[in-house]
Amino acid sequence: MPDKLNPIVEPLIQWFEHNKRELPWRQDKSPYHVWISEIMLQQTRIEAVIRYYERFMSALPDIKSLSEVDDDALMKLWEGLGYYSRARNLKKAALTIMNDHAGRFPEEYDEIIRLPGIGEYTAGAIASICFDKPVTAVDGNVLRVVTRLKADHADGLLPETKKRIASELKAILPPQSGAFNEALMELGETVCLPNGAPDCARCPIREFCAAYRDGLTDQLPVRIKKLKRSVCEKSVFVIRDPSGRLAIEKRPDTGLLSGLYQLPNIDGYYSDKELYGALGEWGLSVSSLVYDKDAKHVFTHIDWMMKAYAVTVREPCGRFLWVTEDELKTTFPLPTAFQKLLK
Repeated sequence: MPDKLNPIVEPLIQWFEHNKRELPWRQDKSPYHVWISEIMLQQTRIEAVIRYYERFMSALPDIKSLSEVDDDALMKLWEGLGYYSRARNLKKAALTIMNDHAGRFPEEYDEIIRLPGIGEYTAGAIASICFDKPVTAVDGNVLRVVTRLKADHADGLLPETKKRIASELKAILPPQSGAFNEALMELGETVCLPNGAPDCARCPIREFCAAYRDGLTDQLPVRIKKLKRSVCEKSVFVIRDPSGRLAIEKRPDTGLLSGLYQLPNIDGYYSDKELYGALGEWGLSVSSLVYDKDAKHVFTHIDWMMKAYAVTVREPCGRFLWVTEDELKTTFPLPTAFQKLLK
């Protein structure tokens, strides 16, 4: 209930003002900076995001440059962050802003959320932090803080739980809505940590926390996962021509890792004879084929179980793009799933 949360507002904002981390996207309230950082942070820790963010901003300092960037160059900038559809949506949104909003980031929540790739949380974060709009921004960190404060045992993965918590927070939003939202996020990221290990001694609102009082922090938030995962077995070829160039190819324009580059591969595990046959069908004359390593890559709904083979060929063929190691590092976006096979 909102009245139980009212007492947290002032101490939380005061704590944030004195303890917030100095982060590159907090140097101003530019919606472009907040937007890019929030999209990057959706699946990645802040410490890892900083270098990606600074590299991205150096190459694409504003909405116009993002709207005009070459797709391969954009994917290369995003390389290592995963979820490449998010980068594509960034460019789509930038184009929408240039075409429909005269290049200015929209200020109203209802307009922001209509941009490609922007959901309720990101729209709320931008609208409140950058434009002081009275809207909430509930991510996993905020949900964890509030469910512990209230000793709320509702399933945190259910949309209705998130919706209810957003409603309860909106009822206590102060005029400094951005600072309050950021304070909740910051508390969840630095103090009210996940996996039952919060640093309650440093928490500015522990006197109001039911989970702290009743020893329930290791039980909250409740998250009942119902996700079914599938497994895909793959044989992946690290193919080099006599000059040491690597064979890569572009993935289809739709589906997992769409539009990125990959090492040649086939689904399933096979005998050496079958692998030689597959390579021959691609027009390759093989000098050697040697098993190299096993590797696993975990996506949201699927696990790739990969067997990697080092292959040398007598000459390149026209089926593949043949690139040097330097070109692969600087020009062609190769997903992490394949990068780990080159190490």
